[in-house]
This record gives sequence, C-alpha cells and structure tokens, in this order.
Amino acid sequence: MGLDPGEIAALCALVAAAFVGSVIFGVTGFGAALVTVPFATHFVPLPFALALFVLMDLSNAFRIGFENPKNAVKSEWTRMVPMILVGTVTGVTLLVNLPRGAATMALGIFVLLFALYSLLRNPETHRVVSSRWAWFAGLTGGITSTIFGAGGPPYAMYLSQRGLTKEQFRATLGLATLTSISIRTIAFLVTGILLDPKVWLYAVFVVPAGLAGIWAASHLFRRMSRELLMRAVAFMLLASGASLIIRAMG
Repeated sequence: MGLDPGEIAALCALVAAAFVGSVIFGVTGFGAALVTVPFATHFVPLPFALALFVLMDLSNAFRIGFENPKNAVKSEWTRMVPMILVGTVTGVTLLVNLPRGAATMALGIFVLLFALYSLLRNPETHRVVSSRWAWFAGLTGGITSTIFGAGGPPYAMYLSQRGLTKEQFRATLGLATLTSISIRTIAFLVTGILLDPKVWLYAVFVVPAGLAGIWAASHLFRRMSRELLMRAVAFMLLASGASLIIRAMG
C-alpha cells in the first residue's frame, strides 16, 4: 500500500506526536492522548486518529501498567472497572453517531477544560474524597477514553484525592489506564474502527516511536518534576483545544 507525499508528511507528524505524547505518559502516567489525538486530527479524521493511537496507547500501557503492579491499590482499581466498561459502551455509541464537526468541537472543549483545570488546581491540596467517586471516575473515564482517547484525566483526578503515596498513585493509575485502553481496543475492533488497513500501516511507525518516548521518559523523570511538565503540557493543550474549537466552528 503506497503513500503519497502528503500522507508521508502526515505520518512523520504523527510519529513526532507519538514520541512527545509517550514521554508525557511515561512521566505522568497519563496524558498521551491529550497531545496526540488533538494534534492528529489536523491531519487525519478523528476515528482514524483514535484507532491509530489506541494501538500505541495499548503497548505503552502494558509497559507502564506492569512496571510495579505490587504498588497498585487493587480495591481502588476494582471499584472503577465496572463503570469503565459501561462508559466505554456509551462512548463508542456516541462516537459512531456524532457528526465530525460536533466530535471535533467536543474534543476541543474537553482539552481546553482539562488544561484550565491543570493550571488552576492547587497541587498542595490533600483533601481525601469518598470512594463512591470511583464510580463517576470510571464512567467518565470510559466515555472520554472512547470518544477522545483520553480516559486518564478522570482516573487521575479521583486517585490524586485518595491519599495514595506517589508509588501507589502511579501503579494504580497505570492499572486503570491499561484496563480502560484494553476495553477500548476491543470496542474499536467490534465496531470496525480498527479494521482500516492504513491504520495498521501507520502503526508500524507510530508504535515504536511511542515506545521510544517511554524509554526517554525514564531518563527525563530524574531531571524534571511532574508538576513542571504538567504545567508545560497545560499551556500546550490550551492552544491545541482553542485551535480545534476554531476549526470546528469554521
């Protein structure tokens, strides 16, 4: 299957996005899709971007999810799993029925709101929320994972307010993210979104770039704080979300 020059240029851009997104995922435990999917929709349709990057996300999630599973708080994970499944089914139903313009607008708003949340939240706040919020986090994460490729933020928001240690937070978030991405991959296979041969052709280049980003993150982690990186990502997401909203309106 040949690619024209425009497709080759788009593929190079997607490979670069895969590397950057995976570096962010490797350091923070989530957030790759908040970079890769909005950027990719400037070159390919949203369903194609979601299908392509779910393959990269899956390989990355296996790498991070099983890094230190003994540190994961299994009770937190099991509370979220049932609603992650419900959210994924809801999300894939919306995805196949949303017009492209509406989906792009929704993605832009979601990215913009998360960027504002990241910039305005107080990292010194240590309030512990009820475990009942796990149901809402699971449902919301399942929906946003399927529609936008980004289930991590709702899981991270919930787990960051549960009084976990840094090691417990990273390991539990990795397990929740792995579960969410695995269910999303199955949903995309069942609905046919993952059956485009060009998705798998692009994945031959994108998946290794993602794994390279995970490797780079292991070295960057020692030199950059998680908070500093998340603030830098937030400013980038503000621009990305705004550009998507403007494009959808146009």
